[in-house]
Amino acid sequence: MALQNIEAVAFSRPGGESAGSARRRPIDLDHLANQTFGDRALEAEVLGLFMQQAASVRKRIGAADEAERRQLAHGLKGAAAGVGAFAISECASALENDPASGRLVKRLGDLIDETRCFIASICR
Repeated sequence: MALQNIEAVAFSRPGGESAGSARRRPIDLDHLANQTFGDRALEAEVLGLFMQQAASVRKRIGAADEAERRQLAHGLKGAAAGVGAFAISECASALENDPASGRLVKRLGDLIDETRCFIASICR
């Protein structure tokens, strides 16, 4: 797909163009467009599935023991990287390596909340 078409998909959504550079947005829209071949319906479906997983992890991870936290963080890390939620992926990776960190659990929850709001703004 031509770069021009990717940019049209990635920046045609409300909020996408005002959310800063790709690495500062909760979702890297260029990466997502590449992953979904610019198919907006597929983007919305993938983001919906990702947010279901992220919400489930957010709900469970605080009360989880270290082994379960490691497992939840590992699964979320890969899913987040796949959709371009790189901050979540990086935080989940750190939590996978330090599952006892309450600070990382809180940070992950905050990132999930921020991403949920961002996805809601682009999927109107």
